[in-house]
Amino acid sequence: MYIYTEEVNRMKVSIVGITGYSGLELVRILHNHPKVELVSIHATKDLGKKLSDLYPYVLGVCDLLIEAFDAAAIMQQADLVFFATPSGVAKDLSQDFVTVGFPVIDLSGDHRLPAASYEKWYGKSAASQSILDRFVYGLSEFIPVKGKKFIANPGCYATATSLALAPLLQEDIIVPDSIIVDAKSGLTGAGKALSESSHFVNVHDNYVTYKLNRHQHIPEIVQQLKTFNDQLNYIQFSTSLLPVNRGIMATCYAKIKDGVEVDEIEAAFNQTYAKKPFVRIQKELPELHNVIGSNFTDIGFAYNPVTKIVTVIAVIDNLVKGAAGQAVQNLNLMMGWPETEGFIMAPNYL
Repeated sequence: MYIYTEEVNRMKVSIVGITGYSGLELVRILHNHPKVELVSIHATKDLGKKLSDLYPYVLGVCDLLIEAFDAAAIMQQADLVFFATPSGVAKDLSQDFVTVGFPVIDLSGDHRLPAASYEKWYGKSAASQSILDRFVYGLSEFIPVKGKKFIANPGCYATATSLALAPLLQEDIIVPDSIIVDAKSGLTGAGKALSESSHFVNVHDNYVTYKLNRHQHIPEIVQQLKTFNDQLNYIQFSTSLLPVNRGIMATCYAKIKDGVEVDEIEAAFNQTYAKKPFVRIQKELPELHNVIGSNFTDIGFAYNPVTKIVTVIAVIDNLVKGAAGQAVQNLNLMMGWPETEGFIMAPNYL
């Protein structure tokens, strides 16, 4: 595995799937990273063109030519590869890297679930279980990835929901199977492929619920929440599109166990995230603008003593903490670097 020292050149990385939203966001974040150099970018279209010719906002940031995918060429010039591809792609293209032990961070859902679960929820053939077993699910705040070579980056809904509920499940504060999650995403969460549901005239000035009870992040969320409390069996989960570009808001409801005081809820959040630089516990309920452009997760809660329901709201930027940002955070943790290395901390807000 690549070992970074101050005396050698920066760690070299490649991105496969450069023209998608997550791939472009990786470019933006990695440009500020003092220990990383982006050496090649890959896609299936616009081959031979400069990325900055297609997207002028990266002129002077990334002027690399877009190349066809070539595993051998990537391994020859890079030390690690990011896959920012749609589901169903990385499981095939990453095999050569995994076989020889070349580090991979996969932003897609291809390596997050057991094979049978992936095939059920994604409707596609899965990677072999022997390959899947080599990947670590990289929920950065909870899963140790230092020294690991293969990381499955969590999904955007899964990240927000898991971080919102983890303290309450770990401290046994809520009834595990009482959880209801109403999650909303900006349009970039649907990817670049055009569809009826993401068409401007259908989304603008509208609010649309989609994939009710069948979103592919549901088994991923349950799988992770069970690691916090093995008494959990299921959640009720809904997803809706917001007419905004970026952002995830996960509004989570759960029944508080008898005898729990509101101070215990607050203490659970504060203690769990006291040393987590990218999680902020807000005194008021958080809003999307407070995290856009950043790797922060903002969390707030309110308790209703009449119904004994706690409402927890978590907001993230779906392209940063929900994708490219957490991937770079995992790279930092993998390499033993400071967790915040390369990040501009302040959100855009507007």
